[in-house]
Amino acid sequence: MSKLKKQFFCIIWLLLSSYAFLFAQENPEDIALADDKIESDFYESLKQRAIENYDKAIIAIEKCISIDPANPVFYHELGKNYLNLKQYPQAEKAFQKAVDLNPNERWYWNGLYDVYYQSKDYQKSIPIVQKLIEFDTNMREDLISLYMYTNQRDKALEQLKQMEKEMVLSKTMEFYKLKIQESNSFAKPEKNELERAIKNNPKEEQNYIDLMLLYSESNQEEKAFEVAKKLAEAIPNSDWAHISLFKFYLVENKGAEASKALLNALKNEKIDMKIKQRMLNEFLLFVVKTNTYEPELMQAVDYVSSDTSINSPLEIGKFYFNKQLFAKAIPYLEKGLKRDPENLNTVMLLIKCYESTQNFEAIARLTEDYIDLFPSQANLYYYAGVSNVKIANFKKAKGYLENGLEFLVEDHELESQFYIQLAEVYKNLGDQKKEELYLLKAKEIAKKRN
Repeated sequence: MSKLKKQFFCIIWLLLSSYAFLFAQENPEDIALADDKIESDFYESLKQRAIENYDKAIIAIEKCISIDPANPVFYHELGKNYLNLKQYPQAEKAFQKAVDLNPNERWYWNGLYDVYYQSKDYQKSIPIVQKLIEFDTNMREDLISLYMYTNQRDKALEQLKQMEKEMVLSKTMEFYKLKIQESNSFAKPEKNELERAIKNNPKEEQNYIDLMLLYSESNQEEKAFEVAKKLAEAIPNSDWAHISLFKFYLVENKGAEASKALLNALKNEKIDMKIKQRMLNEFLLFVVKTNTYEPELMQAVDYVSSDTSINSPLEIGKFYFNKQLFAKAIPYLEKGLKRDPENLNTVMLLIKCYESTQNFEAIARLTEDYIDLFPSQANLYYYAGVSNVKIANFKKAKGYLENGLEFLVEDHELESQFYIQLAEVYKNLGDQKKEELYLLKAKEIAKKRN
């Protein structure tokens, strides 16, 4: 046997043994090549498939099968070639033969799955994927997708609920869950059952709650509010009733009653957080429109602080900031910064609000804290310098401004402002030469910008 041929034989032997070693198959020596003829034909098949000559690859692998018809590796290789040619019946037959010969090999089952999936025979794919789950539990996502494709949403939901107990659902799985819950055909039996229960026993609060949650989970919040209205009529003291009462009070401009209903609803742990956030947003718009009930709004924000998906005080602070209501934005931005203390954008919004309200001492404190956290942010040094100039801490301002210049990168406008502030510092420190020097530097930068 030539040296080159020996090398090829080693490659083939390694390929076959990888089936055994990696996937708990027979030992490599159990997949012995009968003679040089099988070795040559198998190599030829691999070579032809590699260059996409699938017909020739099939001829070569069939020669191997004629010599060793009990070897599942050959049928697996045959199936892959038929699959490449999109000859699905022949591919199915070949992979099935490999499975019959060795049902403990995952990749033979996977070949069948590839056939059915590519040919869009999703119903046949399901039992194959159920088998594949025994090898890899991650295949449950494929099973759920197949249930969705075949409109077996009850089975998909059952799998989703089981997965939720064990892990965080992926975005695709969350999407499927939402689609199932939005489906009228899925929700209708449960909806009808709950409506009958409410009619038969109108004083049982849980039925109203379950129906509202059903609507809320499928983003039908208007219908959830309609159910809450019925609850308010049937059980006036119900916390859930405050959801609907809140909405009606807003329409009637009854701010005191609306705020009370809002706070009662926010305290209720059974109410979905999406509904709470919507109520909070509606109350915010009411407060802005009427310029009243700011303390109640602040109190309401505290009640939704457990919602880690939304930094509510920060969002309200941004809302006020964008409306240039800087004084109102400050307490919310401060709360938002406490929840996310490393958010530089929030720091900069607060600085601008403090600047607009002439609160330079607050800027000095804030920038001093955050320069340690963001030591290369030139903006922080600038505002630290400006604020200390405003409160007559000129030596401190000098240090911040001179240090900040080291972190400037291609920002001529900010550089000019640094020089202007340094000129002001040296003017107050009685150093006229440096004052003039920095004023000149500022003028030179201005010429470059123009």
